[in-house]
Amino acid sequence: MKRNLYTRILIIVLIGSLLSCTEGFKEINTNPNAPVDVQPSLLFRKVLFDYGEQMSYEAFVAGNLLGQYFTAIDFNLFDRHSLTEPQYGGNPWPFIYTNLRDNEILLQKSRANPAFAVYEGPALIIKAYMAAALTDLYGDVPYSEALQGKTGVITPAYDTQEAIYTGPGGVLDNLEKGIASIRNYKGATPLQGDILFNGNLTKWVLFANSLKIKYLMRISGKVDVKAQLQKVVEEGAYIKSNTDNAVFRFTASQPNNFRMATARVGDYNLFIMSRTIEEVLSSLQDPRVKVYFRPTGSNPAVYKGLLNGPDASKLSITVANYSLTGSIFRENSDKLFANYMTAAETSFLLAEAAEKGLIAGAAKDWYERGITQAFEYWQTPLPANYLTSERVAYGSSGVGALEQILTQKWLANLNNGYEGWIEYRRTGFPRLKTISASLNNGLIPIRMPYPNSESALNGEQFQKAADRTQGNSVNVPVWWDVN
Repeated sequence: MKRNLYTRILIIVLIGSLLSCTEGFKEINTNPNAPVDVQPSLLFRKVLFDYGEQMSYEAFVAGNLLGQYFTAIDFNLFDRHSLTEPQYGGNPWPFIYTNLRDNEILLQKSRANPAFAVYEGPALIIKAYMAAALTDLYGDVPYSEALQGKTGVITPAYDTQEAIYTGPGGVLDNLEKGIASIRNYKGATPLQGDILFNGNLTKWVLFANSLKIKYLMRISGKVDVKAQLQKVVEEGAYIKSNTDNAVFRFTASQPNNFRMATARVGDYNLFIMSRTIEEVLSSLQDPRVKVYFRPTGSNPAVYKGLLNGPDASKLSITVANYSLTGSIFRENSDKLFANYMTAAETSFLLAEAAEKGLIAGAAKDWYERGITQAFEYWQTPLPANYLTSERVAYGSSGVGALEQILTQKWLANLNNGYEGWIEYRRTGFPRLKTISASLNNGLIPIRMPYPNSESALNGEQFQKAADRTQGNSVNVPVWWDVN
């Protein structure tokens, strides 16, 4: 009897203890000093810096392999075009979506609180920029249903690239809305956290219009963009000088430094000059070679590159016989910019547009302006005879004006993510080489493969997209690619 009584009392005490443990559980286990929200200025700066830093790193370790600026000399299967096996980079999907998500939070804040309305225009412009980068790399991607996990959408459908570019809420639409939001903004709150333009909203409009030029040219093989391009040119509100570039400068020390500046020397020394860029720079007698690369260790008068995609197991390579990347990427990396959009890129796009008859004006003038701006950007004096030299003078090299324009654009964009490879896919220039030991049947890839995480986390939608790309093949062109 006593035992039953004790048992009942013990059960009551235990139940009471358990109930008391759950009271205030959330409050007890919540750190009162941890932030539950973030100021728009901090979020804005985070997105701008993180995306710019990540894409600058990707340019060095992956984009510049695909664009044949650099060659990797270790067992780098990515350089041999097995893009499902990235080594030092080569998987931009996660950080693009992470920054799209954070930017979407910023955009929602700007619309929910009038005090934050100043961020709406820039957030729309950055959304357009990152969405374009994502679809240019992969083709169809989750977009209109993406970033809606809180509403229960955890397996978003893949939008077509055409819709992402031209549909409501797409790239071009968001650029228009971003410009309108900035021009309609009447508040007194300054734009803070802006590491591109230090809060100058007028320069954000210039940036947006240069992006319109870029993206209209990108889809010009599929859409009649002539009237829209001409309108932007006539209005004249786009990036025209390097003082208006959408860039930020790295610092010499952490935390805002260029990542390869503090990488292990063994990792840094794995990337050398490619034979493709060696031949281009040599044929043009281009002094930027001294900025982009170092002379060989064995001969200080020689710059030498290696054909992309070597099989390191069958090739003995002595690093001293080849050119490592320039000091601007390491010892002097505080002279390096993270590149969103520049005057030179804008000028080369307009030169191409003029050469194709899409805008009025002389292509030669835009071409020469672009070269001049590119040399200034790379802090290299422009030789007095460079623009009139045999291989550079517009229309006189025997290779065709478009090839001249796009080759110079490729040279100027060396630190701009995957841009050189993307423009090669769109235009066929410059003429990239068949790599040394291809793992892709000798073909240069024309899209990035969807990452394995998609098949695991978004399997049904991934499979639909994979079926449209012949099993997630890197050899299936994206919508705008008409080559």
